[in-house]
Amino acid sequence: MMQIPLGHILVLSSMLFSIGVLGVLLRRNAIVIFMSIELMLNAVNLSFVGFAQSMNSLNGVMFIFFIIVVAAAEAVVGLSIILSLYRSRRTLNIDEFNLLRW
Repeated sequence: MMQIPLGHILVLSSMLFSIGVLGVLLRRNAIVIFMSIELMLNAVNLSFVGFAQSMNSLNGVMFIFFIIVVAAAEAVVGLSIILSLYRSRRTLNIDEFNLLRW
């Protein structure tokens, strides 16, 4: 069976992570920022898979399961916060949220 080289996997992972960082820094929509954070978590998962494949170890796969559990919990909490903010403000623009200001 042909294996993908580790360098290719890490380049793809770093590109996905960079796209996620740019999405968090440049966009103002709460849903897009939330999806960018999920993209960064998936990029880290991809690099763990690459390292686990290159070392013939299952330790990276165990870390992936923990990251998936954290991402699922984050999705539930994050989407509920976004939904409640939308219901109260009728917008998803981050600049409009000033709930913590005095």
